[in-house]
Amino acid sequence: MKILVVDDEKTLLDQLKKALERQRYLVETALDGEEALDKLFDNPVDLIILDILLPKMDGLSVLREIRQAGTTTPVLMLTARGDIDDRIQGLDLGADDYLGKPFSLDELLARVRALLRRSGGQASSVLAVGDLCLDTVSREVRKGERLVDLTAREFAILEFLLYNKNRVVSRFSLAEHVWGDAFDPFSMSNFMDVHMKNLRRKIGDTAGQSTLIRTIRGVGYTIKDPVE
Repeated sequence: MKILVVDDEKTLLDQLKKALERQRYLVETALDGEEALDKLFDNPVDLIILDILLPKMDGLSVLREIRQAGTTTPVLMLTARGDIDDRIQGLDLGADDYLGKPFSLDELLARVRALLRRSGGQASSVLAVGDLCLDTVSREVRKGERLVDLTAREFAILEFLLYNKNRVVSRFSLAEHVWGDAFDPFSMSNFMDVHMKNLRRKIGDTAGQSTLIRTIRGVGYTIKDPVE
């Protein structure tokens, strides 16, 4: 699988290239929008990781150009954390997913795997396990036909676990995804337990029923299809 990473932060670009190559992906890089377009039209790739704030041509313009040219390659947009307008515009232009900076490498790799899995068929914004479905675009969660009302933190926890389905996620990686730099492991450790308990209750994942979210003692959590 070949990935193009586009970002004008050279240090971050090098880090992403090394992290992806360790996962055995072939990686091309570009430091600006014009270079990205040149490389894309010369050599097709399987996935594009595209920052929005780029010199010469911004990421949204690059996205618009490639979609107008008929390119259907999955695009993961990198945005400033909390910049909802950029995310909405990117999705409207044809982005397949977005990730707010700063982010953990674990989260980025999870989203890369999910997009590459979906690109084999029709791309979908829905992540699912058993009869539990989460739509990353509409932000809706359903358990069977029932709409589940989650807080923003609970949604973020479930989304990250589903992106990492069948993998163990450490408590630190999960906390970093949900709370970012604001998380203090010494004073906020119980926050994770409270949110996880509430999330499990809302999705019907309680004692005596099928366990979707499993605690891996001393490590973190994993989410798997229920055992028949």
